Amino acid sequence: MSNVIEVKNLTKQYKQLKAIDNLSFEVYDGEILGLLGPNGGGKSTTINCILSLLNFSEGEIKIFGKKMKPDAYDIKSKLGVVFQEVAVFDELTVYENIDYFCGLYIKDKDTREEYIKDAINLVGLEEFIKFYPKQLSGGLLRRLNIACGIAHKPKLIFLDEPTVAVDPQSRNNILDGIKKLRDNGATIVYTTHYMEEVEIICDRIIILDKGKILASGTSDSLKELAKIEEKVTVEVNNLEDKYIKAIKEFSNVDNVEYTSNMLLVTYKKGKNNLVELIEFFKKESVKYNKIYSERPTLNDVFLELTGKELRDI
Repeated sequence: MSNVIEVKNLTKQYKQLKAIDNLSFEVYDGEILGLLGPNGGGKSTTINCILSLLNFSEGEIKIFGKKMKPDAYDIKSKLGVVFQEVAVFDELTVYENIDYFCGLYIKDKDTREEYIKDAINLVGLEEFIKFYPKQLSGGLLRRLNIACGIAHKPKLIFLDEPTVAVDPQSRNNILDGIKKLRDNGATIVYTTHYMEEVEIICDRIIILDKGKILASGTSDSLKELAKIEEKVTVEVNNLEDKYIKAIKEFSNVDNVEYTSNMLLVTYKKGKNNLVELIEFFKKESVKYNKIYSERPTLNDVFLELTGKELRDI
């Protein structure tokens, strides 16, 4: 596959802090790349460097095979950027907002009208074209923000937390729209803290922390990095400490947690762990309400790689 973005040895330093540390990666034509990381991990700095919104200390960035620079307007005309903060004009209607942003790139009136219609249909705003932003719900406002960023049919799109604080219906609509953009030929760089979204739409994932790549690959390949093999969750009331201690002694058990009548047992390996636990409860006459098993999730891998401590940056 051909490269749409090529980042080589990128370093961004603020005095003694290296926000980006010798970072190299590629984004391929027609893929949705998930760029993940904790707060302060380097995601926003990396994107701002790629877009030439920030100067960087060392390295090289190419987009569509050309060196990216602040005055590379031929490249920028092919980019679509949707930042987390909604950026639309309150005094313009939905249609007028999309028309304005599309008009920055598309001067022909007939073509622009066609593009605006496509953007409105893509995000499902057909019934709201005469509404003003203050009349829209949070989910509709997010959808308008996306439409403004992609109406000119860019070849490369950056989406930063496009579904934050929206209802499930709007989230599904936005994710469906993103997949349609990819299917129509766009390449997308996607950042989010919602791991389930990444598993749904991203073809490939990069996990960043402290300006370095900790892991990259598909969702399935990243899950193989997990130190645990299986998680078993049990809803059981007033489980005595002696039973928790006994479960910790099972040969394959990695960790046992019991809070609010929920028992979580993580296993390092093995295939019959659930059966072993059920038989133990039966032998000890321990009554439980629900019990289920699941494989490690992308969230498990993310926390293993980046740590569980809170990030306030």
